Amino acid sequence: MKRTTNDHGIDRRGFLECMAWAGTGMAWSISAGIASSRAFGQNMAGHAKGQFSFVQISDSHIGFNKPANPDVNATLQATVDKINALPQQPDFIIHTGDLSHLAKPGEFDTMDEILKGCRQKQVFYVPGEHDTSADDGKLYMERYGKNAKGKGWYSFDHKGAHFVGLVNSAALEGLGKLGAEQLEWLQADLKARGSSTPVVVFAHIPLWTVYQDWGWGTQDGEQALGYLKRFGSVTVLNGHIHQVMQKVEGNVTFHTAMSTAFPQPGPGKAPSPGPMKVPAEKLRSTLGITDVQFVARNHALAVVDSTLDPQGL
Repeated sequence: MKRTTNDHGIDRRGFLECMAWAGTGMAWSISAGIASSRAFGQNMAGHAKGQFSFVQISDSHIGFNKPANPDVNATLQATVDKINALPQQPDFIIHTGDLSHLAKPGEFDTMDEILKGCRQKQVFYVPGEHDTSADDGKLYMERYGKNAKGKGWYSFDHKGAHFVGLVNSAALEGLGKLGAEQLEWLQADLKARGSSTPVVVFAHIPLWTVYQDWGWGTQDGEQALGYLKRFGSVTVLNGHIHQVMQKVEGNVTFHTAMSTAFPQPGPGKAPSPGPMKVPAEKLRSTLGITDVQFVARNHALAVVDSTLDPQGL
């Protein structure tokens, strides 16, 4: 992994070194605010006192049916199967956006029905741009944001950790944006927490600028990250770019998850981002799920991604 102190995030060479086709979901366990990981399918001991786990999935794009993946329902179901096969079930699931492809009621219905198959029923959502662009997020809010603030942001506490779900995906193109109202709420929300509280922030678009030309970043993300600097352990989880990317700056660890639906090209590898077709027999090796543990060990995040390809388990 390449660390940078670049104001704009990681440099191009560092991005390409960090990027890999691997997993889409992550199972986190938390103990004393520190994270570590192991791949789905590996033996995992029971949780120690004060430790817990959760799973992240992202970019299901239910309703998508083009050659890059003509059956996104099946690959989401494969993700559910891998979650259910965990030796220790997570406390909850986090979905970091683009649940649907066109924000149609039937697409949300299908996603809900597939996720009902998870042994763990508690799911926390944030919207992606595909969930909000058709109707400014009205249907998304009716289904998944009833207890949220504004356009869908919220926070909650769980066993000593503080979780913050942010919304930064109002447009289909261009950089994400949090906006003044949400930033004001975030600052007030974090003020009530001590600096030793482990914080997990999750949003759809990366909060740091991964690749500006493709809108892979959040224009006011730096302000949000400024509110997090005083905390000893911060983990920022995103989706949107459909590929694994990691970066560490101080006590903040960033991780983007892959899609359960289709891969996208690496930055500069195509004229623009979008669904990337791979040979059918290789599709599930470009998607996947990851098992990550959050444990008290050296204030370091270790992430291991595994694919949905059964040959890779």
